[in-house]
Amino acid sequence: MPLPMPTTPTEGDTGPVTVDRREGPYGEVVLRRRGGHFEIIANGCFLMDTSDGRSERLLIDAALTALPDGRPSPTVLIGGLGVGFSLVRAAEEPRWGRIRVVEREPAVIDWHRAGPLARISAPALADPRTEILRADLVGHVRGTDGPADRYDALCLDIDNGPDWTVTEDNDGLYGPSGLAACRERLTPGGVLAVWSARPSAAFEDALRNAGFVKVRTEEIPVARGVPDAVHLAIRPA
Repeated sequence: MPLPMPTTPTEGDTGPVTVDRREGPYGEVVLRRRGGHFEIIANGCFLMDTSDGRSERLLIDAALTALPDGRPSPTVLIGGLGVGFSLVRAAEEPRWGRIRVVEREPAVIDWHRAGPLARISAPALADPRTEILRADLVGHVRGTDGPADRYDALCLDIDNGPDWTVTEDNDGLYGPSGLAACRERLTPGGVLAVWSARPSAAFEDALRNAGFVKVRTEEIPVARGVPDAVHLAIRPA
């Protein structure tokens, strides 16, 4: 059943309004409206909102730019559907081939397919290159939850960064075994791009220790506080 569309906020209406709340397989997830924007909260932890999206789009753009020239129709795995900015950016780029999004929360998928976030992602979801896979990203990368395919780019945005995970189970993704699994999911010369709410020199070191090369970080200034960041690394050819 489609979710009810929220009414248009009136001028000065900036307080958070709960649009939907669900108990998912990993705890509570909430979709809220604040003024003219939506935000997703997981177990009381703010994940993302629709107010900006520059860093989510950079996650996709930087990965494509880092790929070797001339690679035809590269495949991309987007870890986390979120508010849809990364998927929309990928679908806007004709050079991408298959676009697979792994999302573990049924509620988030529902909000895009039949709820308020459809206004953002509907064209991207209708793109024939797009596939939404309901699965745990950590399990998918390790080959235990879903098909163990290889990709030309992994664009991961499931936490607030390597140092600030949403659930304890995600910690292993950023350690030696998790990064080794990411490396194995990439084609030679493939790109790993990881979104973070702040730059992490320790994570850069972890990427190098896991066998990645050309490790670098792109920063995105924000209105207050430390910049957002996209960590980039290449699997050797």
